[in-house]
Amino acid sequence: MTSFASPSAWAWLIQFFIIVLALLVANLIRCNVPLLKRSLLPSALVAGLLILCLKPFDFFSQLVDKPSMEIITYHALGLGFVAMALKNKKIKSSTTTMKVVETGAVTASSYIIQGIAGLLLTIPLFLWWNRTDFFYASGLLLPMGYGQGPGQAMNFGGVYAGQAADQGIAFHGIDFGLSIAAAGFIVGSLVGVIYMNILRRKGRLTQRAAKGQETYTLADYESENEIPHSESIDKLTVQISLVLLVYFFVFLLMYGVQQLDLGNFGVKTLKPMVWGFNFLWGTLLGVLVKVIINKLRKQRVIQREYINNYTLDRIAGTCFDFMIVAGTAAIDFNNLRGIWLPLLLVCTIGALVTFIYVLRCCRHLYPEYQYEGFFSMFGMLTGTASNGMILLREIDPKFETPAANNLVLQTIPAIVFGFPVLLLMGFAPASLTNTLITLAILVGAFLIFALFIFRKKIFKKKQL
Repeated sequence: MTSFASPSAWAWLIQFFIIVLALLVANLIRCNVPLLKRSLLPSALVAGLLILCLKPFDFFSQLVDKPSMEIITYHALGLGFVAMALKNKKIKSSTTTMKVVETGAVTASSYIIQGIAGLLLTIPLFLWWNRTDFFYASGLLLPMGYGQGPGQAMNFGGVYAGQAADQGIAFHGIDFGLSIAAAGFIVGSLVGVIYMNILRRKGRLTQRAAKGQETYTLADYESENEIPHSESIDKLTVQISLVLLVYFFVFLLMYGVQQLDLGNFGVKTLKPMVWGFNFLWGTLLGVLVKVIINKLRKQRVIQREYINNYTLDRIAGTCFDFMIVAGTAAIDFNNLRGIWLPLLLVCTIGALVTFIYVLRCCRHLYPEYQYEGFFSMFGMLTGTASNGMILLREIDPKFETPAANNLVLQTIPAIVFGFPVLLLMGFAPASLTNTLITLAILVGAFLIFALFIFRKKIFKKKQL
């Protein structure tokens, strides 16, 4: 018989207790400290940093279990993407298909230029620094931390740590990747707010609409012919069940690949990468399940609408909040003592390159709303999409420009454009030669994307 008085029966819940308590305290602090409130730092990051500050104390460090925090980060990433994929997208303002594709190209090319900048730092450092705990391919964790967030930074950080260990390098990839992700949130929020204030002083920002209490209609909470809020099964239970069902399919897919005989390449590269792509499989299978449900509805096999966008948004938001807290709390600074210099350089140069490149792209692609486009994209490409929305809301509270829709709808083209780059993430760490080949491919890919994004400007000059 299970003893509920045993600490093991409460071990996992204790980790969630710590996350929830940190979130509530952080939100209270953020709401009452003007400097934090103006910084637009997400409460989840403040909560993670709060746990990090308390970890040096022996009693608290014994409560926070690093492996558990890493597991929570991993699954929160996958579940959040599943919830987002299940939503039936509703477009509130007009935007062109080409602008969505171009925005997706900006996202993918930003990942690429971050990867190039990272490798141009870490490859020379590895060759000249001569350390046994630093990995030449670690610069590729910059687009994972800045562009993708804590979940992907941790996933690929673990893959890189394993590849480095096979080569006799004691590289703590998870801590390196999670530190980049935490720095990205700080860069996106603080640099974004500072630049916003500079533009306001210069009179370059036009307030689109006055801030005030937002108004919602019933259509914002539920669609026509939805299942009742509570009948034989609660509506929230249905949404959670759908998310978990899709995530179970994700597990079956990855477990099936794990059982295949794929040789040495499969064991060392492909299989770890498949497990690291839980967010991608969740997105694809979530879309597939949504399509099947919608087809069954059209054929009247299913009579009611089971997907509720509002509830799925709340589930995804909760997952991403937990992911940020757990991912930040999982950082162990003891593992970074010897490689703080490359970490600082990667984060600083990555922020500078991202800022300049995204600003140039937005000035070219969105002349009527260049700053709205910039803040939404810069926030996303250093943090998450929600950070982009937070910055955008400061100058476009009612999302009157197409910037918000561009940010939401660019996901699909960005995945299509960025998928080859993700494949290179698994190819690069196998050897220094592979990393150099990856760098060359990234440079070529970036030139192609830049040609597409700035094509009108380039060809116009040629015509003149």
